[in-house]
Amino acid sequence: MTLISRLLGFSRDLVFANIFGAGAATDAFFVAFKIPNFLRRLFAEGAFSQAFIPVLAEERQKLGDAGVRRLVAATVGTLGVILLIITLLAVVGAEGLIYLFAPGFHGEAEKFTLATEMLRITFPYLFFISLTALAAAILNSYGRFAIPALTPIWLNLVLIGAALGFTAHFQPPIMALAWGVLVAGVVQLLFQLPSLYGLGLLPRPRWGWRDSGVRKILRLMLPAIFGSSVAQINLLLDTVIASFLISGSVSWLYYSDRLVEFPLGLFGIALATVILPALSRHHAAADPETYSATLDWGLRWVMVTGVPAAIGLALLATPILTTLFQYGAFAADDVAMSSLSLMAYAFGLPAFMLVKVLAPGFYARQDTRTPVRFGVIAMVANMGLNLLFVLTIIAAGWQGAHAGLALATVCSASLNAFLLYRHLRREGILILGEGWRLFLLRLLVGNVAMAATILYLDHGAGFWLEASLMQRGTQLLLEITAAAAAYFFTLWLLRMPLTMLSARRL
Repeated sequence: MTLISRLLGFSRDLVFANIFGAGAATDAFFVAFKIPNFLRRLFAEGAFSQAFIPVLAEERQKLGDAGVRRLVAATVGTLGVILLIITLLAVVGAEGLIYLFAPGFHGEAEKFTLATEMLRITFPYLFFISLTALAAAILNSYGRFAIPALTPIWLNLVLIGAALGFTAHFQPPIMALAWGVLVAGVVQLLFQLPSLYGLGLLPRPRWGWRDSGVRKILRLMLPAIFGSSVAQINLLLDTVIASFLISGSVSWLYYSDRLVEFPLGLFGIALATVILPALSRHHAAADPETYSATLDWGLRWVMVTGVPAAIGLALLATPILTTLFQYGAFAADDVAMSSLSLMAYAFGLPAFMLVKVLAPGFYARQDTRTPVRFGVIAMVANMGLNLLFVLTIIAAGWQGAHAGLALATVCSASLNAFLLYRHLRREGILILGEGWRLFLLRLLVGNVAMAATILYLDHGAGFWLEASLMQRGTQLLLEITAAAAAYFFTLWLLRMPLTMLSARRL
């Protein structure tokens, strides 16, 4: 289901690049969309889910479905009121938010005004998508993963429809996308409700500020806001600094980030979605051995999927960008600039995935304070590295200062992953299973074989910039298929035991 959603996401971005290209208007939209989207990931899918699922598992263990229904009703009512207040304040203060998140726009009056107008339309998306995330957390806790994973397709379908069918009705045309974001939020929430009804958990919201479960969720959320979403905060800092760079920088970072989000969502976020409910159950049942084995299972999946995906993205940056986006308003220079940040982001993919898998090791134990300390350290490092890398590139007279922002994000995510891993190991929460050295050696050989295949088959940048859509698509499909075949065939030759990756280990 996640794969379907991500493929539609690519289609959405292809339409955006073809119709709107990379410029002032697209920069304004991406900022107006990124602000509520950032808060969604920070609060709803990040801190809220990390706090809500362990408490829900605890209530279910102690009080059964009756306790779950009480907690859900109180949580929906309380969260809904808080979200409504935040949304109203944001709509009124949209100009201040744009100044805060993209201060570089202030020097360009038209771009600043457009971003402000679109933010007033897109921000209510946070209200609907946060309630959607709550519904998804309930379904995931009951082992219903398909519907929550499929829900994002509606965002992509609605935005594609807005771009293709409604731009002629708005001035400027990109305003159609802002309205599309709002409509998509409503549709995604409605899509989840039948599944909740089928479980008997469709809530009747009530104000539950004094409810013990709600209080516990809120208490766990405050530190989890930092600990679970450091990568998102770092990406937002990238946007702030990129707003001071040349026009197109925000869009170049957006398209490269979207490509990294494909394997991150397909594997990293999917792993985190599955692993948190499992860890919460094992902790509630006081089963530390299975708890550790589940974390070990997640780490092995990161290595098997994240490392080859990172190498593939780095080596195929230009082929992927030209094949997907270099049509219409998206020029060859946009491909060159986007490829710089894509290659930088790609090397951080394993770290991004590790954070998604390791952070639940704390949240399932209702420890939200420890990841906060590590998150703050990583954020401070990111801020310093942002300035260091960008200023160094500018001072040297090189192109692609925006790529320095991507590289800083990668370094800070790597630091965060290392700190999380070291603590889990030191405290004896994570005890690695047998065979890791041989496991990593097999992966090394497999990745070398995969990289060699890509380099052997690649035709060079000139081919990708001049070839037709059919030629690009055929060659890219050939290289990806051959690389994947080389990777898995090598692992098969080396007798990689697939039983260690079985979901039964959860």
